[in-house]
Amino acid sequence: MQFCIIKNAQPYSYFIEKVAQTTLNKHKMKKDKIIYWAATGIIFLFDTVMPALTSHTELAKQGIAHLGYPDYFRIQLTVFKIIGGLLLVLPFVPSRYKEWAYVGFGISFISAFIGHWAVDGFNDGQTLFPLVIFGILTISYVYYHKLLQYDSASNKSKVLVAL
Repeated sequence: MQFCIIKNAQPYSYFIEKVAQTTLNKHKMKKDKIIYWAATGIIFLFDTVMPALTSHTELAKQGIAHLGYPDYFRIQLTVFKIIGGLLLVLPFVPSRYKEWAYVGFGISFISAFIGHWAVDGFNDGQTLFPLVIFGILTISYVYYHKLLQYDSASNKSKVLVAL
């Protein structure tokens, strides 16, 4: 009886472990996608859809005037929020544009916090609300990068299979 020894052969348990790890990664990726889209959806609703629908109201005009900003800033801010929100939710937008949209929203939320704090102090919930939304934006950003890592890993494996 002869035995054939194959160099660098992996034991059967190695392949079972790889299959289990792949399954675990798929479940983790699904969870990460849900968290990403939930956080991004909240940002889209609060900072794209709502301003698009309410920026022309008297309350919005009073809010901008209360903080000391000119009226044209309200229109400019609304246009940029709509563009930024679309950049975040449209899947075919290149990564670099999404990064700049995250930067723009981050600056907007921090500026809103500072503006409310300077004018109103910490007396009402409007002062801290931009920081809450900034936290949700941060979650969206972190999970966006996790999903990019999954994509780059799957692209590498596709290249290896093709070779």
